[in-house]
Amino acid sequence: MLRIFAPMTPDCFHPFKCSIAGIPIPEKFTFPFYYEAHALSKIASAELQDYLNKQTDFSHNFGIDATDESHAIGKMFGVLVVQNKQGELGYLAAFSGKLANSNDHPFFVPPLFDMLQVDGFYRKGEEINTSVNNRVQVIESNPDYQLAIAQFKNDSEESKQQILDAKQLVKKNKSQRSLKREEMKALLSPEEYATLLKELSDESIADSYYLNDLIRYWKFRVFNSSLKLDFFQQELDALKKERKERSNQLQQQLFESYAFLNARQEEKSLLEIFENYEPKTPPSGAGECAAPKLLNYAYANDLKPIAMAEFWWGKAPNSEIRKHGQFYPSCKSKCEPILGHMLQGLEVDENPMKANPALGKVLKTIYEDEWIVVVNKPADFLSVPGKTIEDSVLTRLQEQYPNATGPLLVHRIDMSTSGILLAAKTKEVHQLLQEQFINRKVSKRYVALLDGELSESKGEIDLPLRVDLDNRPQQLVCYDYGKPAKTRWKTLERKEGRTKVYFYPITGRTHQLRVHAAHQMGLNTPIVGDDLYGSKSDRLYLHAEFLKFVHPISRKTMIVKAKCEF
Repeated sequence: MLRIFAPMTPDCFHPFKCSIAGIPIPEKFTFPFYYEAHALSKIASAELQDYLNKQTDFSHNFGIDATDESHAIGKMFGVLVVQNKQGELGYLAAFSGKLANSNDHPFFVPPLFDMLQVDGFYRKGEEINTSVNNRVQVIESNPDYQLAIAQFKNDSEESKQQILDAKQLVKKNKSQRSLKREEMKALLSPEEYATLLKELSDESIADSYYLNDLIRYWKFRVFNSSLKLDFFQQELDALKKERKERSNQLQQQLFESYAFLNARQEEKSLLEIFENYEPKTPPSGAGECAAPKLLNYAYANDLKPIAMAEFWWGKAPNSEIRKHGQFYPSCKSKCEPILGHMLQGLEVDENPMKANPALGKVLKTIYEDEWIVVVNKPADFLSVPGKTIEDSVLTRLQEQYPNATGPLLVHRIDMSTSGILLAAKTKEVHQLLQEQFINRKVSKRYVALLDGELSESKGEIDLPLRVDLDNRPQQLVCYDYGKPAKTRWKTLERKEGRTKVYFYPITGRTHQLRVHAAHQMGLNTPIVGDDLYGSKSDRLYLHAEFLKFVHPISRKTMIVKAKCEF
């Protein structure tokens, strides 16, 4: 299907206002899922932020102005530095989702498809679906329908109970007749006994008739109740089937309306892009993020992509960690498949996550005996093998102890975190040590350097966590589906705008200390060097320095320390 994209307008290509002379153009395009913003991207972002602060084109409460009492919604924005045919550098700007209840604003590149267009197929389809849904709600709220549901439910339940009671009575009568036959056989004459048998047989027949009549009665009554309910249910089922079919058709048409170019001018729809991913159905909002909008507009208007960056503007959502004005990578669940297609034909920076960060680093042993070994893991060193990197604490221990049985590592710490890791040399010892971790009988202490000065001296953070399905392995605060996560903390030192603290994790969730430090309902102060929840530095300033546990063989209390390097 050939699609015609919106031509470039003067409002979309923005020449740099300040001088960019002397700033070298990057040799390769930005790897969007892990990057340090290029100098040109930073200037473009600063100019976009200046526009956001001064503009009067739209009204939207980002949560920056404390006097604005309307509902605050922060937003992800993106800039794409581009070069036109004349060799001039400028930038494009975009926002994720919709802004001020609109998908299209003059300063920004247009959406690939505007779902909010009044006379568009999507709005018309939504109106029809709403009409069908309203008809469903009218039936479901009809008092006669509610009465029919209640009558059918009551009759069904009462029929089951009465038939069950009757069956138990018939069974009880049968047992009593059997007992009576045995007891009276020796006491009665043959003629009297024959008369008794005839009486017992008649009682058995009467019980059978009673049970069969009761079953037929309730079957008829429940059937009548079901007829009254079916009168409504058939219409409801037809409407729900129509609603589902219309929704599927609308969704299919919507997916086909989102088509993405790459640098080779090859076009793919959402369905074509996601056919090699699981699930194959694109997630909600796919194609509405800033990065795909920017690249698609550049390709459609013969602009060469040079560098890209995305930043958060405004108040953070309650569940996520988003800092005003800070750069963030593109989301993975929606953008990774799309950008995987759109970046083809561009020379892109290598994914730094594919490089082995542990290359040349030494794994030091703190303590070792016949049953256990404790090591001090350097920062940027995997605990276990990753998707693309095999080198890890586990693989090195396996090489060092080829005769060890069991899984060796008893617990893990993040790749970026340095410090103590405990390993077992036998399967049995591993199991005994793991039981201590599971039962929270192991004491742990971390040292962290926070990017800000805390006013309080100690406290406890209780924020449940779950994985961010759009950006694995990042975590979200979630009171509905999150797992309990608690951390005690204590201030050690405040110096030059930073705070050194002790963290005492009560639970051991993924990224627990990092999220509890950075989240607005936690300490609201990220750990220095946290590239997921804060800002990059030479390393993540988080170190597991203390571990206390019971030796599984000697039963002695073990205290192991690894001095912090910062």
